[in-house]
Amino acid sequence: METPDNAAQPGHDAADAGAAETPTGVAAQDWAKASADPQYRAAVVDLLGALAYGELAAFERLAEDAKLAPTLADKAELAKMASAEFHHFEQLRDRLAAVGEEPTEAMDPFVAALDGFHRQTAPSDWLEGLVKAYVGDSIASDFYREVAARLDGDTRRLVLGVLDDTGHASFAVEKVRAAIEADPRVGGRLALWARRLMGEALSQSQRVVADRDALSTMLVGGVADGFDLAEVGRMFSRITEAHTKRMAALGLAA
Repeated sequence: METPDNAAQPGHDAADAGAAETPTGVAAQDWAKASADPQYRAAVVDLLGALAYGELAAFERLAEDAKLAPTLADKAELAKMASAEFHHFEQLRDRLAAVGEEPTEAMDPFVAALDGFHRQTAPSDWLEGLVKAYVGDSIASDFYREVAARLDGDTRRLVLGVLDDTGHASFAVEKVRAAIEADPRVGGRLALWARRLMGEALSQSQRVVADRDALSTMLVGGVADGFDLAEVGRMFSRITEAHTKRMAALGLAA
């Protein structure tokens, strides 16, 4: 899943802050111990299923976006990123199988919501596709990073690993900024597009959680070391702040 790198972008701020703290509770356990709680196990299976389908969808979308690329070099770059996304999907699929879950069954509950998001935010051109991959997917990645801080050590490492940047961050920033410099009018259109992506991505994340009892229970503290309601508000504030910084990196107004 495309996320900004530490040096250039803010997407890791919250996760880095959480990582600096000594893990406690479930976060200090491994999967074998933590998964003894059936509610926690169900929540993690849901989380991995959602991530796995997200990575598979990202692979498909990047491969499709490559058709819009203006040059062969750009096409090859997107193909390389698509390959990285598919590798992330394979890691999640293999982990689900390793813990005794059927990967397709774990993914299935999230297909409608994620496909709906992609239908509603289908880019009309190359630049909109880049902004979507950089801004839209990064919002979802920020959300998963926040949740990862509450997971057992084995699952946390897997989740953070598959959220690693595939190279799309710096590539998107370079291409979008160059397009705006060549034609400043492009900036206004892309800023509106990015705002729409922000709203759709947050709504989609909230829908996914609300539809799955195990995930929603984990988030609000019923399972593992979940968030209280005040912390949920702060979490979305951090995600919004990171989005604003990404917009600035692209040369767009939030």
